[in-house]
Amino acid sequence: MTQKQQPNILVIMADQFAAPVLSTYGGKTAITPHLDKLAAGAVVFDSAYCNSPLCAPSRYVFMSGQLPSKIGAYDNAAEFPADIPTYAHYLRHSGYRTALSGKMHFCGPDQLHGFEERLTTDIYPADYGWFPDWENFDKRPSWYHNMSSVTQAGKTVRTNQLDFDDEVVFHAQRYLYNHVRGDDTRPFCLTVSMTHPHDPYAISGEYWDRYEGIDIDMPSFELADDEQDPHSRRLLHVYQKDRDQMTDQQIRDARRAYYGAVSYVDDQVGKLMQALKETGLADNTIVVFTADHGDMLGERGLWYKMSYFEWSARVPLMVYAPGFFESHRVSQSVSIMDLLPTFVELANDGKPPEYAMPIDGRSLMTHLRGAGSTDEAAHDEVIGEYMGEGVVAPMFMIRRGNYKYICSKPDPDQLFNLAEDPEERINLAEDEKYRELTANFRREATSRWDSDAITRDVIISQKRRRLVAEAHKLGKAPVWDHQPIFDASQMYMRNTIDLDDLEKRARFPQVSDE
Repeated sequence: MTQKQQPNILVIMADQFAAPVLSTYGGKTAITPHLDKLAAGAVVFDSAYCNSPLCAPSRYVFMSGQLPSKIGAYDNAAEFPADIPTYAHYLRHSGYRTALSGKMHFCGPDQLHGFEERLTTDIYPADYGWFPDWENFDKRPSWYHNMSSVTQAGKTVRTNQLDFDDEVVFHAQRYLYNHVRGDDTRPFCLTVSMTHPHDPYAISGEYWDRYEGIDIDMPSFELADDEQDPHSRRLLHVYQKDRDQMTDQQIRDARRAYYGAVSYVDDQVGKLMQALKETGLADNTIVVFTADHGDMLGERGLWYKMSYFEWSARVPLMVYAPGFFESHRVSQSVSIMDLLPTFVELANDGKPPEYAMPIDGRSLMTHLRGAGSTDEAAHDEVIGEYMGEGVVAPMFMIRRGNYKYICSKPDPDQLFNLAEDPEERINLAEDEKYRELTANFRREATSRWDSDAITRDVIISQKRRRLVAEAHKLGKAPVWDHQPIFDASQMYMRNTIDLDDLEKRARFPQVSDE
């Protein structure tokens, strides 16, 4: 990497975006010209994962570089502690202005976590209402996913999510324009986080019709509901799946709407890249595209996320910075937990910083520089922890080399060789030939995690949050949701500013006085 000044960083995050649908990862159906162009000039990570396949935990890990059990990031109602440093904090220390446009699913009263500005509110609530209850697993809360997203999938005029993401991208574009029109000389780190292509599987006619005449593929294979592993059977209970009540056409409609939402995201990426070009920021801006987790989309007979199978846990990760890194593919397994140390090193000319607390993420700088650029070995490992819906004890994952190992105390171990079995059809933990390898992974997991202690911590946290959430419903409820505030007195035409000065300040590029 060579740079004359600190680079701007533009992070684009999609929600529930399964890596396998993109053509750069072998997908055959989704229409994504802007992401295809981005990938052609980027460092593309072929084996990138989230660390916890659920929205809030995954995002807390992404922002903090810490595994969920270290920071209490158990589920979608877990509070993100305000004293946990995020990449936004570190970058501010390094002289950056930091902003978030869109979703980050922060729960609790701190809705900034190092961002100087939030340009929009969040699409999800900031309170503790969406807590699981491991001690009463069979009592299914009404806010869990259900299969209406599939059975009601199709074309629509408008959705909550279109309202949100249109606003997210508009404010992000305006931020870029204001950056070059303003007098703040600091580099920026702008995080743009959309809620598409997250279910429900409904998309506007513009994107639904884009797939007219295209053969929408069915899942590559399905397991019958009664043939699923124990964790997957619990997930079927969580979202009330009954395959007998779903038609193949409904599944195709759901996948078509999902592909349409992927194309919507692609168009928004195009708008942001165009804004960088128009403002002259492109040459010194590092663009990162990724997601918080994937979507099973009916693969293996499963939907949504909440498992460590590939479609749920593997995410796109591209770093587009032609002036900094030559485009190439990275085969090693990495995770979005690794982005915090990467961002911090990018902001400090590649120098590892002194962290305020030990972090679990590992920098991707060696991967970004490419083969032959350093003697340092690029890591090839992902560690995962999941304590959200569908489990009754922590579920852990180790992805290393060709293998993925998954374990949870009440369930049989799972071991897959992804080089030979990319669809994860064969559980090698049941194969006598892999008994020693499975035992080695099991010993490592036992050494790394105290499952009983984490279980106790999770249940105590659930009980605390349940009491607080119920108490907050009585009387006047606190409001933690982020409230964007705009100073209208400084916008557009105002008599406090000379007209010529105002027009000059707002125009880009500025016209010379001569």
